Amino acid sequence: MKSSVPNDNTPSRAAPLWLLGLITFSGTLAMHIFVPALPDAARDLGASSAAIQLTMSVYILGLAAGQLVYGPLSDQFGRRPVLMGGLVIYTITGLWAAFAPNVNTLIMLRLLQALGGCSGMVIGRAMVRDTATAKDAARRLALMNLMVVIGPGVAPLIGSGVTTTLGWRALFYLLAALGAVNFAFTLTLLPETRPPGRTTHILALGRDYGRLLKSPAFLGYALGGGCATTAMYGFVAASPFIFTHQLGRPDYEVGMYLAVQFVGIWLGSMTATRIISRFPIDRLAIGANLLSVLAAVGFLAAVLSGHLSVPLVVIPMFIFAAGAGIASPAAMTQAISVNPNVVGSASGLYGFSQMGVGAVCTALTGLGPDPALSAALVLVGAGVIAQASFWIATRSRTA
Repeated sequence: MKSSVPNDNTPSRAAPLWLLGLITFSGTLAMHIFVPALPDAARDLGASSAAIQLTMSVYILGLAAGQLVYGPLSDQFGRRPVLMGGLVIYTITGLWAAFAPNVNTLIMLRLLQALGGCSGMVIGRAMVRDTATAKDAARRLALMNLMVVIGPGVAPLIGSGVTTTLGWRALFYLLAALGAVNFAFTLTLLPETRPPGRTTHILALGRDYGRLLKSPAFLGYALGGGCATTAMYGFVAASPFIFTHQLGRPDYEVGMYLAVQFVGIWLGSMTATRIISRFPIDRLAIGANLLSVLAAVGFLAAVLSGHLSVPLVVIPMFIFAAGAGIASPAAMTQAISVNPNVVGSASGLYGFSQMGVGAVCTALTGLGPDPALSAALVLVGAGVIAQASFWIATRSRTA
């Protein structure tokens, strides 16, 4: 496979960074914008909480699958046409979802919406690598990653406001409109950035993935990174039922409580940038995840003791999120450095594992009659698996 390292000769027409950021934002926004509307949609469609939460699980699963396919597709056929195809899928399925007659149709459309929305997340990064000089690439990619964090963070707030005033179906009109705007901007403003002659051979890609899947170190960091970070997606999906059904809070407050959690992720990420050079990275991942495990245990204790309250949900989840924000870059750095010859494949496979774990955890929290108990058990279980995975990966690299 040919290298995907940015060339120092920047093309005369670089992709507008604000547009790549907007396209990336739209894909991540759709992930959690529907969370505050879950109870209303369940009532309207006559669906159980487990069934309606699958609309979240399959969206995350779609993001996971897209991590593996959009890169090779854009290498083969060009960035611009593949991205435009993804935006068409995102727009059409968003509009269709607004008219979904039942929960099964909505689940299918959410999966397709994710497969379309993921195009911007993957191809946006590729376009930055294509057009930025080596010196400028890190700054631009950092901004792209910020969009991945901001999207899920502000989504519940937007979702609460739209659902309260216009109803849950209006969310999909909004997402479809955003997709149409992105398509129009892409058609008129976005150049093709793929360097001439760059293609990805499927056999070479398969060999790269095979090497990584045989590596205990990579598997440990990938599984551990997913369990330490995106396991919280399960709590996000269960949160409307915890706050509104179990704690009796109004629907519009759900977005505010979830925003606190994403502030924790942001603070953890900022902390990581300052301390990651001062400590061994593998120990930093283990220590940060241990903080998350302790927070999850505190949340579980509040549930089991019958003393569940808004502060005893929000505070432990803020701490859990802060730990995840620190563990995430540490785990990713270790995972993609296991084999320097397959960094691109490692990045895609790590992203797949993160979203895959998030989808599984979201589905698991929909099981059982007590959403808070299910979410707490999933978080504790995922934290323990992350601890074991990080230790196995660390020992494998030092053996």
